[in-house]
Amino acid sequence: MATIRRYQFVFILYIAFVFIQSLFFKFTNSPETQYIFGTLDVWAAGLGFGGVFAPGGIFSQYVIGSFELIASVALLLSLFPALRLIRPYAALLALGVISGAIFFHLFTPLGVAVQNTDGTSDGGELFALACGVWVSAAFLVALNRDRLPIVGRRAAAA
Repeated sequence: MATIRRYQFVFILYIAFVFIQSLFFKFTNSPETQYIFGTLDVWAAGLGFGGVFAPGGIFSQYVIGSFELIASVALLLSLFPALRLIRPYAALLALGVISGAIFFHLFTPLGVAVQNTDGTSDGGELFALACGVWVSAAFLVALNRDRLPIVGRRAAAA
């Protein structure tokens, strides 16, 4: 565990890489993003929640991308010793965002293998990257749980 704790920067860099490289697609309203969020919006509309994934919706690519950006910046800032305290919170934010992504890949028509703009499948690449982010964020939360007030209070009381 001490070795993993020492190499937390690897998990941080992986999460930041995946989130930041996806921002171009989300913030430019690329065809890939239109397909993904359009598919989710049609699915949500069938449940009576149309528009939540649309460009102006509460779960639009702009909102999700903004949370990914915040999590990435906070994780990268947590590499500075003076800002290490924000690491578990940034990891929790990343874990929450990516849990949503994994849920929508698994339980909606989006699927694990997403269709590319040229009609080919991504072969599950986005899903695999999301799973890697989830595992990395979960490790970061576990490794830094002593910095979370509720966990710290419970540990002190026990």
